Amino acid sequence: MSTFPLQIITPDKVFFDGAVQRLVVRTTEGDVGILAKHEKYVAALPSGPVKLTLEDGSVRIAALSGGALKVSPDRTAILANAVEWAEEIDVDWAKRSEEDARRKVEQSKTQQEQLAAEAKLKRALNRLRVSSMKE
Repeated sequence: MSTFPLQIITPDKVFFDGAVQRLVVRTTEGDVGILAKHEKYVAALPSGPVKLTLEDGSVRIAALSGGALKVSPDRTAILANAVEWAEEIDVDWAKRSEEDARRKVEQSKTQQEQLAAEAKLKRALNRLRVSSMKE
C-alpha cells in the first residue's frame, strides 16, 4: 500500500513525523480515513482517537485533545492541542481527572466555568476510552 508523510504537532513538540499507509481521525463531522494522494481537505478535530497504520502495517492509536487536520495530495498535518499514545496514558491520573471534572461541572456557577469543566471531562473520558483501545 502507498504511504504519505504525516506530521502531528503540538504546541510543545513534534509528536509524530513519518510515513503512514492510513490515518483515521475523528472530525466534528464524523470519522474520516485518509490514504495517499487524498484530495485537499481541512477539518476541525474534537477530542477523539487517532489511528495510524504505519509503513510496516502496524497500527498505533493516540488520544487527541482537539486540533485541526490539513490534507494535501503530498502531505498531511495535524495541529493538536495535546496528544498521547494510548499505551502511554496514565489511567489512574485520567480517572482522577474525570472525577475532578465531574465535580467542577456540578459546582460551576457561570456558563464559562460550565463549558471549561465539560471540556475537561470530555478530554478525560477520551483518554480513558483510547487507553483501552487495542488493535
